[in-house]
Amino acid sequence: MTVILLPGAATLAQLHDIWSGEKPVKLDPSSHDAIKAAAASVAKAASGNAAVYGINTGFGKLASVKIAPQDVATLQRNLILSHCCGVGEPLDTATTRLMMVLKLLSLGRGASGVVMSTVQILEDMLIKGVTPVIPSQGSVGASGDLAPLAHMAAAMIGEGEAVFGGTRMPAGDALSAAGITPIVLGAKEGLALINGTQFSTACALTGLWGAWQNAATSVLTCALSTDAIMGSTAPLQDAIHTLRGHAGQIAVARAQRALMEGSEIRESHVDGDTRVQDPYCIRCQPQVTGAAMDVLHFAARTLEIEANAVTDNPLVLVDDNLIVSGGNFHAEPVGFAADQIAVAVSEIGAIAQRRVALMVDPTLSFDLPPFLTPDPGLNSGLMIAEVTTAALMSENKHLANPCTTDSTPTSANQEDHVSMAAHAARRLLRMNANLNVILGVEAMCGVQGIEFRAPLQTSGPLKAAMTTLRREVPTIAEDRYMAPSIETAAQMVASGALTAAVDLPAFVKGHAE
Repeated sequence: MTVILLPGAATLAQLHDIWSGEKPVKLDPSSHDAIKAAAASVAKAASGNAAVYGINTGFGKLASVKIAPQDVATLQRNLILSHCCGVGEPLDTATTRLMMVLKLLSLGRGASGVVMSTVQILEDMLIKGVTPVIPSQGSVGASGDLAPLAHMAAAMIGEGEAVFGGTRMPAGDALSAAGITPIVLGAKEGLALINGTQFSTACALTGLWGAWQNAATSVLTCALSTDAIMGSTAPLQDAIHTLRGHAGQIAVARAQRALMEGSEIRESHVDGDTRVQDPYCIRCQPQVTGAAMDVLHFAARTLEIEANAVTDNPLVLVDDNLIVSGGNFHAEPVGFAADQIAVAVSEIGAIAQRRVALMVDPTLSFDLPPFLTPDPGLNSGLMIAEVTTAALMSENKHLANPCTTDSTPTSANQEDHVSMAAHAARRLLRMNANLNVILGVEAMCGVQGIEFRAPLQTSGPLKAAMTTLRREVPTIAEDRYMAPSIETAAQMVASGALTAAVDLPAFVKGHAE
């Protein structure tokens, strides 16, 4: 079913639905009048004698060079081809399509000056499944995501490469096979397509949704770990967290308390339990992961605004009869949001890794066997799985260093401060994949630890999660080739299979669904 989007009012829920289901998209017809009005303003400027940046001048440092009217179309085509300088692995299909949707939303605001056929070819490509091949490296998030968006625009004019029917081919062939005619760019259209933050924003949104899934899963895995070590639930009392007042902290404590409600393991030591001072990785989970969730909510709001923004240059202000140069293409808001998400992902993983270390360490794990194996010595159990989580935790700490502070001048010093938002956003994919593994291993350890507490049983919700994991990852009775089990557990985290087994509140699930 085609999703109809209203420019300026698209929600993250709609965008997530499009991204996760690769659904076809069209703009609400109510946006067409504004698009046509801006295009008329550009046509008028292109036929005049006054120099207007991006319409009848060169670009960037060449903005003072006037272009003859008969060369305007060539100017736009040259712009696209010369900016197709991306390198590296191609962006995945779902994120590429999301980038195209975000560009549609931006053009649909009626401030970019493109004609309707340019909007319609993007819609047709999304509906018929023609996906440009977008190299993932080459943007500094300055005058927009120039190189990545140029590769998108190149496919629209029949240049570069695209994927159609699962096959990578020349873009012209892909368009032809889908029954789509390439467009010829008019005045300003090439610039409207490549100026903007849509590559960075699409990557940041993908990172946000992955982070939410990980954050939600970490509430479940912490509950498993807490029962595995027979930890205290006293620090989860609501009054503790409401006295502080942070929404994320309150929500995480309540969710974890609900997950553990009715556990025989917990009830077996609730009376006279002197272990009110569990290590911080258990006791401070609401404070740490709750704070991370608050950060994710803040970043989500920034990215929702950006998803609906007009970020190319110059902008066509139809009501004021002006075409003016500005700086909305500067992706600093996206870079900040991505940096915040990165810190949250790193911290969720850091505290989870310490829980893994806690469970495998016989000096700390409260009577669990060393490395959670029933026959330690002959078997190493989860010893090296914990080492892997430590390696990935450390890698994420390095990756979490801010990108937005690493500006460098480009384009002959015309673009003398850049956001590095593309770097900030792209690294989230790797960080979330690392965190998938850390939480997958924590789930393996937590379930294995709870099984050692038999005949005592855990809570109903945690039993459901254990059953889900055990369908794919068997109990580790003796040493076996471990990599496939870790990979499977990580995939279950990433897909949401583990959290689907339990009931989590909306705040905790956030924008994961």
